[in-house]
Amino acid sequence: MLREFRLPDVGEGLTEAEIVRWHVAPGDSVKINQTIVEIETAKAVVELPCPYEGTVSALMAGEGQTVDVGAPIIAVEDGAGGDGAGGGGAVAGREALADDMVPDARNGAPAKEQRQPVLVGYGVKTSATRRRPRKPAASAGVDAGVRAAEDVPATQDNGSAVSTRARALAKPPVRKLAKDLGVDLTTLTGTGPQGSITRADVETAVAAPAPVPAAARRESGAREERIPVKGVRKATAQAMVTSAFSAPHVTEWLQVDVTETMEAVRRLRTLPEFAEVKVSPLLLVAKALITAVKRHPMANATWTGEEIVVKHYVNLGIAAATDRGLIVPNVKDADVMSLPELARALGELTERARAGKCQPAELSGGTITITNVGVFGVDAGTPILNPGEVAILAVGQIRDMPWVVDGQLAVRKVTTLALSFDHRVVDGELGSYVLRDVGAMLEDPLRMLAWS
Repeated sequence: MLREFRLPDVGEGLTEAEIVRWHVAPGDSVKINQTIVEIETAKAVVELPCPYEGTVSALMAGEGQTVDVGAPIIAVEDGAGGDGAGGGGAVAGREALADDMVPDARNGAPAKEQRQPVLVGYGVKTSATRRRPRKPAASAGVDAGVRAAEDVPATQDNGSAVSTRARALAKPPVRKLAKDLGVDLTTLTGTGPQGSITRADVETAVAAPAPVPAAARRESGAREERIPVKGVRKATAQAMVTSAFSAPHVTEWLQVDVTETMEAVRRLRTLPEFAEVKVSPLLLVAKALITAVKRHPMANATWTGEEIVVKHYVNLGIAAATDRGLIVPNVKDADVMSLPELARALGELTERARAGKCQPAELSGGTITITNVGVFGVDAGTPILNPGEVAILAVGQIRDMPWVVDGQLAVRKVTTLALSFDHRVVDGELGSYVLRDVGAMLEDPLRMLAWS
């Protein structure tokens, strides 16, 4: 029996997905729950298992094709009955139907040539017959054999004829020489009587190297590249536009001396609890933000329009740049994790994000986000809120800077924090408290213990 597997909704309200890569081909044997295809949704790349066991009869969508949810993507012959001819016949029938719909000139039904519609002001202009310009009389003192070059009429937008060439004076032998050598007389400056062009002028023009146009000097290759906006990039663009023009963003900045944080990171790396996990400054930034929103819960909320929903749990989002675009997976219940657990969760989440293996559940339900712009070598930025959240923290690069410590100038490790927040929920005072608390804990990590 031939069975068709239809594209399922693997996320919340998925409507379509792109076929990224097939793991099987027609004729292959498949088992139940065997991975058969990778699809890209608006949030992530997801592997789909096969619900049937049998032999692949046909792939009904190609790689790179966008398919609607519910559309068949693969046909599997499960061996329960029939020889698969029905499925093949259905496919052949569809192909035959498609052929019938195309006019065939060999069958005496040539396709009609459709007239291309012309928009007003953009159509092809019909050329009008124009009288050839009269030759000007020869100027006094100029040889009677010298005549003016004919104007070449051009059509302006209003249909009038104008001359696009300057008049060039040259004798017939000079004109023939120029024609034979491929020289445009209108580009030369004559040195003869009354500015007429001489044989020497033409020969000089041929001997001089012609300037190479800039376009010719450009290396070969496409001058433009067009990248389709789809998948993760399309979803990110829509989300950012929605966020930027629906939530009133406010951003505050704070420079912080993180010398003690960097020392704490160094010491944590030597502890056996962190032997198999990556310890980076981001770990302590995450812990500081989690602690700050525990102290100020309104920064961990959602605006619905009718009410403010305050979350008493922290699903910590980490913005990750991937080959397919920016995604924001989140660590569920990060607020109840120990520091080693949080370090492990952050490391695993980052690896899955970069590999495009995050599941849809990891890309939804976030409550507050961190974006680490310092990894790109910049000091800070003005982050845009992840839709549904009311605060996002940007962390800049950590670098040596002159800093005053106990009245003395010293070189310290300094970073810049930028907190953007939704002013409908978080006012300036609350936003300042959250940012100040994060900065204070990074200046002195012991405060995390005191405030946790």
